[in-house]
Amino acid sequence: SANALFSKQRVPASWRSTKSLSMTSVQEKKDGAGESGIGWNSHQAVDKVPDSLCRDGTANTEMRAKFEKMCREAQDKICAAVEKCDGQGKFKEDAWTRADGGGGISRVLSGGKIWEKAGCNLSVVYGTMPSEALQAANDRRKFSNTDRGAGYAPGERVPFFACGLSSVMHPKNPHCPTMHFNYRYFETEGGVWWFGGGTDITPAYLDEKDMKHFHGTYKTICDKHDKEFYPKFKKWADEYFYIKHRGETRGLGGIFFDDLNDRDPEDIFKFSTECAMAVPDAYLPIIEEHKDDEYTQKEKEWQLIRRGRYVEFNLVYDRGTIFGLKTGGGIESILMS
Repeated sequence: SANALFSKQRVPASWRSTKSLSMTSVQEKKDGAGESGIGWNSHQAVDKVPDSLCRDGTANTEMRAKFEKMCREAQDKICAAVEKCDGQGKFKEDAWTRADGGGGISRVLSGGKIWEKAGCNLSVVYGTMPSEALQAANDRRKFSNTDRGAGYAPGERVPFFACGLSSVMHPKNPHCPTMHFNYRYFETEGGVWWFGGGTDITPAYLDEKDMKHFHGTYKTICDKHDKEFYPKFKKWADEYFYIKHRGETRGLGGIFFDDLNDRDPEDIFKFSTECAMAVPDAYLPIIEEHKDDEYTQKEKEWQLIRRGRYVEFNLVYDRGTIFGLKTGGGIESILMS
C-alpha cells in the first residue's frame, strides 16, 4: 500500500524505492515494545473483545473496571445515536489486546450521509513513563496541585494505568459543527489517581442558539455536582483549545478538566459518567437543526480551512495525541481526527 501511494503521487522512482526499503526495515524490526512496555508491535488484533481489557491483581482494580465499563456503555450509546441520526453510515469496529493487559476498541464511520468521518475510540493502557513526562503532560499544575510522579525519583519510570474514551466527529455540512470529547481515568502504581476529560464544539459558522444549547447542557450537569465546575472548566477549555501560533481559538469551547482528584473518586466518576452520556443530547439536536441547510462552495472551503486549524492544534498542542504517540498507542486511533 505504501508503494501504491507513492506511485499515485508520481514521485521519482529512486525516492519510491528508498521509502519502500525504509518501510520494510521498520516492519522487520524486532526490538519489542521499548521502555514503555507498549509499542507499535505490541497490539494483537482480535475478532471478539474480552469482557474486560483490565487485568486483575492491580491497584484499585474496582475503579479501573468500573471506568472501562462506563466507557464501553457510553461508546455503544453514542455510536448508536450517531448512526440513527446519520441514517446511512455505520461504524466499523477494530479491536485489539496486548499480552500484558490492556487493549482497545476503535469505531470509525466514514462517508455517511451527514458525517464525512466520525470516530469513537476506547483504550485501556498499561505502561511506564519517566516521571518528568507525566508531569509535562498536564498544565504545570495550573488548576491542580497533583504531583503525578509522587513516590518516584526524577528520571525513574513510573508504571501507570490509563483508560479513556475519545471521539471526534466531522460533518459534511459546514453549518454543522465538529464535536470532540474525551473522558479518562489515570493511576500510577505510586498511588496517585485522577480523572480528566471534557466535551467541546467547533463550528465553522456561529449560531448562538446552538451554542447556548451545547454549553447549557454541560452547565446543568456541572451545577448539579459543583457550582464552581462550569466557570472553572469552561475557562480551562477556552485557554486549552487555543492555537498559539495563529492567535486563534480552535472553536467555541465547552468544558475541560484534568487532574481532578480533590473529592471522593465515586463522586468524580458519577460526574464523568453524566458528561460522557450527555454527548448525544448536547450535540445531535444541533446536527438535526442544520443537516439539510443549503451551503455554497465558498462555505465548504471555509469549513476546510477551519478543519485544517483543527489538525494543527491536534498535532502541535493536544496532550492526548502527544501522550498516545509517546506511549506506543494505535496510530490510526490517535490520528483519527
